[in-house]
Amino acid sequence: MGKLNRREISALTGVAPLNRDSGKMRGKRPTFGGRAGIRATLYMAALVATQFNPAIKMFYQRLLAAGKSKKLALVACMCKLITILNAMVRKGEKWDASFK
Repeated sequence: MGKLNRREISALTGVAPLNRDSGKMRGKRPTFGGRAGIRATLYMAALVATQFNPAIKMFYQRLLAAGKSKKLALVACMCKLITILNAMVRKGEKWDASFK
């Protein structure tokens, strides 16, 4: 952590949407792969953050208001949370509630 960019860190944890396209057909963008233990821990952390962390909670509610499914919104929160944590490690900072 701290040395990878946001796309690499989300792919490493298995929360990056991977395309399933072929020719003119555009498929869904499922998330899979990565490290299962990290993804399971991140899932629980994101689940709690959607209830108690103001920044993640606002992001989650905005996605739900836009018509996204709860599972998709939760995976997006997982991706946002791991991106924030990666930036914190890179900069050597502590958690700040103003992260967005």
